[in-house]
Amino acid sequence: MIETVKVKINNQEYTYSKGMTLEEVATEHQKDRKFPILLARVNNRVKELSSKLKEDCDIEFLDLTSREGGRAHTNGLVYIMVYAVKKLFGNDNNIIVQHSLDKGIYIETTFKITENRLKTIKDTMKSIINADMPISKVTIDRLEAIKYFNGIKDYAKAGVMKYNTNSYITLYRLGNSYNYFYGPMASCTSKLKDFDFTLVNDYGLVLRYPTAYSNGKIKEYKHQPNMFAVFKEQRDWAKIMKIENAVDLNKIVSTGKINDLIKIDETLKSNRMLQIAQDINSRKKDVKIVLVAGPSSSGKTTSSRKLCMYLQSFGLTPKVISMDDYFVERDQTPLDEDGKPDYECLEAMDIKLFDKQMAALLKGEKVVVPTYNFATGVKEFKQEMQFDDDDIMIIEGIHALDDKILTNIDRKKKYKIYISALTEINMDDHNRICTSDNRLLRRIIRDNRTRGYGVDHTLKLWPSVRRGEEKYIFPFQDDADATINSALIYEIGVLKTYVEPLLYSVDSDSPYYEEAKRLINFLRLFLPIPADAIPADSILREFIGGSYFHE
Repeated sequence: MIETVKVKINNQEYTYSKGMTLEEVATEHQKDRKFPILLARVNNRVKELSSKLKEDCDIEFLDLTSREGGRAHTNGLVYIMVYAVKKLFGNDNNIIVQHSLDKGIYIETTFKITENRLKTIKDTMKSIINADMPISKVTIDRLEAIKYFNGIKDYAKAGVMKYNTNSYITLYRLGNSYNYFYGPMASCTSKLKDFDFTLVNDYGLVLRYPTAYSNGKIKEYKHQPNMFAVFKEQRDWAKIMKIENAVDLNKIVSTGKINDLIKIDETLKSNRMLQIAQDINSRKKDVKIVLVAGPSSSGKTTSSRKLCMYLQSFGLTPKVISMDDYFVERDQTPLDEDGKPDYECLEAMDIKLFDKQMAALLKGEKVVVPTYNFATGVKEFKQEMQFDDDDIMIIEGIHALDDKILTNIDRKKKYKIYISALTEINMDDHNRICTSDNRLLRRIIRDNRTRGYGVDHTLKLWPSVRRGEEKYIFPFQDDADATINSALIYEIGVLKTYVEPLLYSVDSDSPYYEEAKRLINFLRLFLPIPADAIPADSILREFIGGSYFHE
């Protein structure tokens, strides 16, 4: 007698044979979907489609419009590109995944690339996709994995395996090649059809693909020169320091040289802030407002406080105003498409009051500014403020660069600063560290330490936070007069010691267990770094504690 299991999909119940693969089940439901099914969430566990039905369960199929499916789609395209490049140009040539850039990934090649050569790579990738080649999971001995990657001259991956404490390593096979990727993968190449390229320079291109934030469409590439320059600056410095990936950082830690790296990295960040302060001071006849914006957990507050110190050293008198104090009363907060309060949108701010008071302050008028009480959800008016001729206003908030605020004030009176945590290193040549993951780790620690929030709470809010960033923050980032990268090259090793125990607190039946497990697996690639040598004015102290700006 054939054993069966009951499966609920989209609130409908089905009966399938026990032992059927998720791939077989997905095939029955693909016709109702716009994009190929890449993965499945089974009883809150993300599974690859090769997994088999073992018991009664709820299944949610995932495509590229989900976070997990999006990662699988991107990783799959990178794997196909690596396979194509090796096939065309041999193992001596490689691609190095660098960072996100305008809804795509900036990738550098170890060989000069032309439009014709790029077309050849693209055509080869399409032929691999059309061939419907399987991407299969294999488990091999860790030492064998190291030997294999050394043999194909992928020394970064061999290094990753060295610091992996597991006896066996999970790899993925495509044709006659094996590769390591962080996270689950699609089952075959035919599910990864949607992609395009834009050539940026002789050794760099952008791999473009549909995302959840682009409604499943491939966006036209719009070059962001400011952000690209910041990334390049950080990458160039990382190359000089010979720390380009997790392996390089682990070597520094294991050889006892981490304190020197911390000092150098912190000095670099301070020098950048000094340069910006000097620029503002050179424009002091015109600039009266400094606007500081950035996504969640980018370090806006610490950056604003440090900037104040540098400006004071030039004889200026800065006064900080937080846009968070101008939230509308909580019962007036707009609702998002799901009917939930949308704290990220510009309309959640009392912009009319904000603009009125800022204009009054610039005229030298005395104003009673609000302080938002987050416990009660109302503004409290207690503090008087007035500006003198030598005063300079520093306004920080996620919407500070939005061109819908301060429309009645001349642009030359404004100096715009964009801050983000643009991760400087990657795991290896083909696995990047998402900048949003870096910020998420910071936020988990801060939310728990300063607000008493559990990991579940932070993970629950994070998708809404990210949607808000895509809508209200990132579109204005390249309009800044100056850009600051608040990420520190060493910080993931420090964050690991604080966040790892918190992540283990997520229960296995939590809907956020999979995300917590993903972050735990990611952190395992890094050796822990003690916080002893981190100075009190470091941006990192805003999250882990011990900052003299916050405590």
